[in-house]
Amino acid sequence: MTEGDVAAAVEAANARAVERMLAADPVLVDVAVAGDAIQGLGDRTILHAGPPIGWPDMCGPLKGAVAGAIVLEGWAENLDTAAELAAAGGVAFHPNHHFDAVGPMTGIVTRSMPVMVVENRAFGNRAYCTLNEGLGKVMRFGGNDAEVLARLRWLADTFGPAFGAALREAGGIPLKAMIARGLSMGDEMHQRNVGCTSLLLRALAPALARAVDDRERLAGLFEFIGGNDQFFLNVAMAMGKAIMDPVRGIEGSSVVTAMSRNGTMFGIRVSGLGDRWFAAPVEMPRGLYFPGFSEDDANPDIGDSTIVETVGLGGFAMAAAPAVAGFVGAGTAADALNYTRAMEEITVARNPEWTIPALDFAGVPTGIDIRKVVASGRTPTINTGIAHREAGIGQVGAGVVRAPMVCFERALEALAAEMGVA
Repeated sequence: MTEGDVAAAVEAANARAVERMLAADPVLVDVAVAGDAIQGLGDRTILHAGPPIGWPDMCGPLKGAVAGAIVLEGWAENLDTAAELAAAGGVAFHPNHHFDAVGPMTGIVTRSMPVMVVENRAFGNRAYCTLNEGLGKVMRFGGNDAEVLARLRWLADTFGPAFGAALREAGGIPLKAMIARGLSMGDEMHQRNVGCTSLLLRALAPALARAVDDRERLAGLFEFIGGNDQFFLNVAMAMGKAIMDPVRGIEGSSVVTAMSRNGTMFGIRVSGLGDRWFAAPVEMPRGLYFPGFSEDDANPDIGDSTIVETVGLGGFAMAAAPAVAGFVGAGTAADALNYTRAMEEITVARNPEWTIPALDFAGVPTGIDIRKVVASGRTPTINTGIAHREAGIGQVGAGVVRAPMVCFERALEALAAEMGVA
């Protein structure tokens, strides 16, 4: 093949990739126990955020979350023996992405945890994400004490079953239109989910009321969702995974199908390269810190939540959420517009269903192209929370971070080799 032939083949493959993204029909259909819903999730197995990693290379918050999950599952009596079990190889570790799943920050998923189920009805695939734990001390930021475990048990025993029953009663909640409305309400679906959380609660309130007889229990469910502005984040993540999985494996496509980080390494997957990971050391976020904390306390970036940027939300849609720019230390509302405009340079298309009022209703930039990333020297912008580098402390701020260029360079070299290009 000539260079022109290769370029034409990649363009055609990328058009197919974006066509699949835009044709997706993600619907939130259920909440189920992870061990029942996720095929192959066995005993003594912990799923985590990011590309593959072993215990010795894990960062502080990920180790803390792992120890907490081991105690939660009853595999060890306390955090010290849990850490010893993990260090001795008594637990198997796998990335969420290997099991059709995603998880925020540390991303921990074990058999007993409830997971939301998003079905892409256009292609028949399903994706999974844990329920958002709320604010404060939480496992996704490395929390692992009795308060954290008690909340996780409540989610599994009380909230999850009721939420799942309501979703089944409602026949599922279509998500594409809800995202479109959220963008018009100032959400970008990574650091700001106020609009979509409210829309979801509004849509499910009647079904929840029919599913729960006890009024106090029902009030507790409403309070939990209504008091957590980030509740919809996990829904958006499962939606992103459900949209991107059918894009995997298109021969010749240079479109990114996953970006993820485990607190140590940042990894990407590319459609034409299947399920191979291309990884590099993860970078530190730049942002604002809560009182009493600074960048000296911060852990490098972590989490599967970059799946929302992969579908054109988060940092790619910051123009829709100017309030986020100040919260993450990214500057002014004008700067938020510029972040989105910059992402146009590295994407294949715009999504006509997800539009941004501040950009004259232009669609969000969609389909990250590794060729354009390398040629422009510009990597994806990601909105993110910032975890303390030590286990058990939690979130210390929020900011923006760049994906490492090395990931895209290595992926491009591999794609070139795959297509016989020097």
